[in-house]
Amino acid sequence: MRHPTVGPLTAAVLTAAFVGLTPAAAMAAGSPIPPGPPPAPPAASALAAAGRAAGAADTLDTLRRFFAAPDPTRAAGSLRKETGGSGAARVEGATVPVRLLSTAFVAAEPGSRAALTTPVAKVAFLATGAVSADGRTASVWTAEQDGRWQVVNIATGDDETRFAALGAARLAGGTVFREPQIDAWYVQRGDRVLPLDPEATTAIGAGGTTLGAYQRRVHRSYGDKLPGSAYAGDGAAGGYGPDGSPAPVPRPGPAVRAQAAPGADPAAPTGSSAPAPAPAGPAVLPVAGVLLALGLAAVAVLRPRRR
Repeated sequence: MRHPTVGPLTAAVLTAAFVGLTPAAAMAAGSPIPPGPPPAPPAASALAAAGRAAGAADTLDTLRRFFAAPDPTRAAGSLRKETGGSGAARVEGATVPVRLLSTAFVAAEPGSRAALTTPVAKVAFLATGAVSADGRTASVWTAEQDGRWQVVNIATGDDETRFAALGAARLAGGTVFREPQIDAWYVQRGDRVLPLDPEATTAIGAGGTTLGAYQRRVHRSYGDKLPGSAYAGDGAAGGYGPDGSPAPVPRPGPAVRAQAAPGADPAAPTGSSAPAPAPAGPAVLPVAGVLLALGLAAVAVLRPRRR
């Protein structure tokens, strides 16, 4: 049987037809752009160092005071009571990377190669779970500062470690990340993005979406609000929601300050002396500095109580 051949003229025509095709056109022509490889996990040495910082004696003392803060869900003025009155607390489980939506991914032109090959999220900090004697949970955040891993915040609840486990169970080998503008958690692997919480389900549907469709959504929502944009230049970059509306303004409340590093200014508002929000109402996440470090405009996010 004779097979058709491609002659020089035909080859030239085909080459001319495909050279210069946009990535979107190439995908339409049957040549999809494969998503980029998954991000490398943090080094084992970094995870171990962060875990040691989270379990250090001064951190456990801060956790004891954190869990002993006034509880507004009980009688006015009452304190949270630990078993035996000791205020015991412990850290447990694996230390996990916490990734936030990447500004480079948001900024990429929809349909471009960058939109599909740029990692969807970047590591912002590491988190280790903490538990009080009566079973309440908190998350100890650590970051590398001045060459060593230090505690930078304590937040109520177990979102970081819980969603890491949920994402691994739902899409093994996927990248778990948070879209902080709407407090939504997702897991992404290859061309699929799946929701992990109600906020994410509202955003992309229970069945999830493609990576390209997710990128188009976040580009449409936040692409004109990145640093250097007119939105930021007008001083409006203090926070924004999924449709460009301002994010909710956090309510100030009592706070327990995390243990300062040796030699650090105890009054400094950043680093390991960052305030650890008390478990009174929704805890305020100090993500503005993290977002700025990632290149996203600052945004204030309230951490809802998750049941």
